[in-house]
Amino acid sequence: MELFENTRTSAFHLEVRDSYAEPEESEPFRRFLNGEPEPLGGYDKTDWLNLITTLAERGVTMSRIRVVTVPHSDYQRWLLSVTRSSVEAGEDIRYVPRHLAGEVPLDDWWLFDDERVAFNLVDQAGKPAGAAVTTDPDIAAYCRGVKARLWTLATPFAEYTSAAHVRR
Repeated sequence: MELFENTRTSAFHLEVRDSYAEPEESEPFRRFLNGEPEPLGGYDKTDWLNLITTLAERGVTMSRIRVVTVPHSDYQRWLLSVTRSSVEAGEDIRYVPRHLAGEVPLDDWWLFDDERVAFNLVDQAGKPAGAAVTTDPDIAAYCRGVKARLWTLATPFAEYTSAAHVRR
């Protein structure tokens, strides 16, 4: 959370994996796969939504691009079903089909204020294992370039979910 607290202008996340093993997502994802209804209140992302709101109130923009394989993995289909609340809280989430993205990094990362990069580390099972943070100007420049290139290809969430290629 310290990276977000110290962010002055922008936080951008690049996601390139078709599935994740986030422990807090396992039960909502299981319910989705089994066609079970969400409990009242749905998937609880209160802390995340509060963070988005807090950053927006400070003038920090939060955005992300998800590079996804089409047809979508089960995990991405679930993620599409729970993303609207993040967008409504102020996060600009966009999608690029993998076959249109060209070369993309192998790892997810956050780019803070266009100068700090935090690589999302995962263990062999795909579970979060922390972050590796750098302010190396060459790495930050590379990440800014990837962001700029993919942004021109990316489709905003609302438009993406209304497109014919999104299976419900």
